[in-house]
Amino acid sequence: MTHTPLPRSTLIYYALPELTQAVVTLPMALFVPAFYTDDLGLPLAGVGAAIAASRLLDVVVDPVVGMLSDRTRTRWGRRKPWIAAGTPALMLSAWMVFAPPAGVSLAYLFVWASVLFLAFTLVDLPHKVWGAELSTDYLERNHVAAWREGFGGAGLVLFLATLLIMGFFGHTAAREQLWAIGLIIVLSLPPLVGLALRKVPEARPEELIGARQRGWPALRLALENRAFRRTMATILLFGTAVMIQATLHRLVLTHVIGRPELFAPLILAETLASLGAIPFWLRLAARFGKHRAVTAAALWVGFWSLGFPLLGAGDIVPYAALIILRGSSLTSIFLLSNSIAADVVDQDVVESGRQRTGLFFAVWGMAVKGAVALGVLLATALPAAFGFEPALGAPSAETTGWLLVIYGWLPCLIMVLGVPLLWHFPIDRRRHKELRDEIAERRCP
Repeated sequence: MTHTPLPRSTLIYYALPELTQAVVTLPMALFVPAFYTDDLGLPLAGVGAAIAASRLLDVVVDPVVGMLSDRTRTRWGRRKPWIAAGTPALMLSAWMVFAPPAGVSLAYLFVWASVLFLAFTLVDLPHKVWGAELSTDYLERNHVAAWREGFGGAGLVLFLATLLIMGFFGHTAAREQLWAIGLIIVLSLPPLVGLALRKVPEARPEELIGARQRGWPALRLALENRAFRRTMATILLFGTAVMIQATLHRLVLTHVIGRPELFAPLILAETLASLGAIPFWLRLAARFGKHRAVTAAALWVGFWSLGFPLLGAGDIVPYAALIILRGSSLTSIFLLSNSIAADVVDQDVVESGRQRTGLFFAVWGMAVKGAVALGVLLATALPAAFGFEPALGAPSAETTGWLLVIYGWLPCLIMVLGVPLLWHFPIDRRRHKELRDEIAERRCP
C-alpha cells in the first residue's frame, strides 16, 4: 500500500501546543526545587518528596485518561475533547505553582503540583497519542515526534531568551523568573491549542477483522508484549538519569561552580545544541534503526556526564562544555522513544484487534512520571543524606563532592543499565512493515 506523506503544515499545526507544554513541567525540576528551598525556606528533602508524591498520583490518573480517550467517540475525534478540557486547568495550576504567595507550605506545593500534573496529563497524553496515530510509516513517525519535540525545544529557547532579557534589565530573582513562566503559559496556551484542534485531523481508529480481546485478556496481552516491557524499563531508567541532572543543575551552578547567574544561558545553549543535533540522530535512526540510535544517544549522555565530579569552583568553561556536549542528544532520546512506542502499539493492534494507543501511552506516561518522581527524589534525598542542605548554610567541600558524584556518575550508571534492553529490540523496520501489512489486510472496512 502506497504511503502518502503528511503535509508540513499538518506537522507544524500539530506541534504548536508543545511550544508551551514543554515549558510547563521542566521548571518543576530546573526551577521549583531550588526556588522553594532557597527563596521560600522549605527543606530540600521535603520539597523533593512533595513533588515526587504529586507525580505518583498519576499512577491512577494516566491509565484512566488513556482508556477513556480510547473509548471516546465524538464528531471532533477521540483525543481533541480531552485536550480542550484540560487546557484551562493547566493554566490555573501552572500559575499557582510558579507564582505562589508568600509563606506557602509543603502542603500548598503538593496540592497545586498535583493539580498541575493532572491537568498536564489531560492535555499532553491525548496530544502524544494523537501524534502517534497521525502516521503509520516507520520513519515518518520519527519526523512527527521530531516536530513536536523540536517545537518544545523552540518554546524553551524563547522562554530562556525571555529570562536573559529580564536578566539584562536586572530581573534575576527566581521569583520573577517563575512568574514569567506562569505568564507565558497563561497567555500562549489557548491560541496554540486552538490552532491545533482546528487545523489537524484525527485518524480513524483501527479495528481488525477477527477476535478482539477485551477486559483482563486484553490487559494481559499488553503485559505479555515483550517490546512493551522493554520500552517501559528503558523509559524508567533513562528518564530517572535525565531528571537527576535536571534537578541538580541550578544547585551545582550555585554551590559548586559559583555562577548561578549563568543558569539560563547554559540551559539555552544546551537546548540549542540538542535541537541542532536532531537531524544527525534522525539520520542515525534511518541508517541503523530507532532502537540503536536511542541507545547511542543515551550512552552519549552518560559518557560526558563522567566529567562533572572533576569540576570545582570557577570551572565554568569546562562545565559549559560538558553541559552542551551531554545535552546534544537529549531531545533525540525522547522523540525516538515516542516513535518506537507507536510501533509497539501496532504490534498490539495485530494481537488484540483494537487500537489502544491511549492505554499504551498512558502506561508509558506513568513510567515517565515515575522516572521524574524517582529522579527528583534521588536528586534531593541523596545529597541531603550526605549533608547537603543549602537552607542550613554553606555546604562543605565533602558534601559538594558527593553532590557532584550524584550529579554525574549516578546518571551515567543508570543510562548504561538501559542499553541491553534496546540494543536487540524486537521491532525493527522490517518487522514493522510486516505488522503494517497484516493490519492493512485485516482492517475492518
